[in-house]
Amino acid sequence: MKWNEHTTGQRIKLLRGAVTQEELAEKAGLSIATIRKAEQDRGHISLPTLLRLAHALGADISVIVGQQAPRRAMLADDRTTLRELSRTVHDTAAGIGTDREPVDFADDLVAGWDAYRAGRIGVAGQFAASCVRDAATVLADAAEDRRMVACGVLADAYRLAAYVANQLGARDLAYAAIGHAANRARQGGDPVREACVASGRSWVYLRDARLDDAERTADISYTSIEPAYSDRDPVLLATYGWHVTFAAVVAARRGNTVAAEDLLSQGFAAAARLGRDVMVNGTAFGPAAVTAQALGIAVSTGKAGKALNLAKEVHDWSSLHQAAQNRLQLDIALAQCDTRQYDTCLDTLLTVCKEHPEWVRHQTLPGVIAQRAGYATTARSRKVAKIIGATLA
Repeated sequence: MKWNEHTTGQRIKLLRGAVTQEELAEKAGLSIATIRKAEQDRGHISLPTLLRLAHALGADISVIVGQQAPRRAMLADDRTTLRELSRTVHDTAAGIGTDREPVDFADDLVAGWDAYRAGRIGVAGQFAASCVRDAATVLADAAEDRRMVACGVLADAYRLAAYVANQLGARDLAYAAIGHAANRARQGGDPVREACVASGRSWVYLRDARLDDAERTADISYTSIEPAYSDRDPVLLATYGWHVTFAAVVAARRGNTVAAEDLLSQGFAAAARLGRDVMVNGTAFGPAAVTAQALGIAVSTGKAGKALNLAKEVHDWSSLHQAAQNRLQLDIALAQCDTRQYDTCLDTLLTVCKEHPEWVRHQTLPGVIAQRAGYATTARSRKVAKIIGATLA
């Protein structure tokens, strides 16, 4: 039987293995009754409960809901891209294949990040492989006075590779690439770039359900670049604001709502000092960006009504890159589901699925939302299931 043909309860039981229900309940911080109800497929599992189960089972939520197999099935093109990316990351780290004529790849690196932020993960992976190889070649050929700059650029290329690998579920490669990015960023001597890499590592930990490590690393990412009150540099403020807001997301995932609210307030304060959304390295931060993250936090902590109210506060989300807008729509869809607006929820989800199917394939929430919107119109449910490749049992 294929992984997605099992029910969610059966998948939890299979992932639990020899661990008892009592042991899983204790590790997840849930009641035994909740574990039994989940394994018996009685009712829908809330997102906070899924997050706790994912952490305790050491698995992505997407694996629990059947959107991805434990060893993450992927399309042939994705597998080819991942194989090339893996070979390039490991070879360049060992100094293999860098004895070529250096080429100008600046536009390709920008294009790679643009593709990633637009949700075109496969294309981003192709750019990442070529940029890592080219950046490593430039570094190998760089004069002493240009090595720090070259190290910084290679760090950016490795970070893109780590993000793509993380989206494709290749966690070992993601850890390797983000580790190489950290080494090169440190050699480049740029604290802001080091903070970006630390935040990236935190995200890898988060997807791997290593919440303690994710929180610790997220804290490093923003405390290392905290601006002085008198500092008005928009790049620094935007970078700090983004990282402290992401730290709030991590705290919320751990169930530490007090810390999440405190960090979120710092993010809002940074956004207020900016007064507008500022684009830094292709990512926007400002009032719209922090509100979008606050909305996601509200959903993940079971405050669907608050999330929908936040969605009404901002009338223009265009400053957010496409992937961020897509994620925002998923959060709104989940909030609609939690408030029993099932057909509206699937309409929102279908819009994202139809317009950005490649991005959706690598996300967890579509499967969660589709399974929980069980009272929606059958035709809508089937359309969603077909796009994301998940059963809704």
